[in-house]
Amino acid sequence: MPSPLFRVAILPVTPYQQNCTLLWCEESKKGAIIDPGGEVERLIGAAAQNGITIEKIFLTHGHLDHASGAADLKRRTGAILEGPHQGDQFLLDALAENRRFPGFGHAEPCTPDRFLADGDTVSFGDVTFEVVHCPGHTPGHVVYVAREAGIMFSGDVLFRGSVGRTDLAGGDHPTLIHSILEKLWPLGPDMRFVPGHGLVSSIGEERRSNPFVGDAVTGRNL
Repeated sequence: MPSPLFRVAILPVTPYQQNCTLLWCEESKKGAIIDPGGEVERLIGAAAQNGITIEKIFLTHGHLDHASGAADLKRRTGAILEGPHQGDQFLLDALAENRRFPGFGHAEPCTPDRFLADGDTVSFGDVTFEVVHCPGHTPGHVVYVAREAGIMFSGDVLFRGSVGRTDLAGGDHPTLIHSILEKLWPLGPDMRFVPGHGLVSSIGEERRSNPFVGDAVTGRNL
C-alpha cells in the first residue's frame, strides 16, 4: 500500500538561517517539525495557518541552531520529542549555555521523550520515516528518510556542494565521510534531501559535483 502523501514547508530560523522543516500528513492534518532551533511563535503560526496539529518534534542533532527551541515548542504544543541518537545528549544538556550568543537568548536544554537508533522509525499522522544514524558532525546525528517519497532530511551531514563541519565538540571528519558514503549513498541517486542549511539537492547531484564526497574525489561510480 503506498505511503500517505505529506507536505513539506521549509522555514529558515535563527541568525544561522537553519532549515527548520514543517511536515504534515495530507489525510490527517497531523504534522511534525524537524529541528526547531528558534522562532517558535512563527512555527506554531505556520502550522495553524495550514490547519495542522503538531504531534511530533524530530531533532537531527543537538546543536544550538537546530534544537534551542525544542523544549518551548514541546511545552506549548504537547508534541512528543524524538531524536537524536543518545550520543548527542551532552549537547542537549548544554543548550542553555548558548544564550550568550546573539539571537539565542531563548535557548533551553531539552530531553527527548525517545532517543533514536539506526533502523528505528518515526511517524506523524499516517506517515513513517526511517532513521539513519550518521555520526561525524556530531556523535548522535540522525537523518530522516522517506524512502517511497524519495526525500530525506539530512541535517548538517550533507549539503548542496558541501558537508558538515567537524571542528566542534564530538566532530570527526573520517566518521562523517564514512556516514555519507556508507549510509546515504546506498539510498540511490534519485533521493532528494533537505539539508540543515541552504538549498535542496539530491544524492546523484552531490555524487557528480560535491568537492568533498563526489565520485571524482572518492573514486566511486554512480
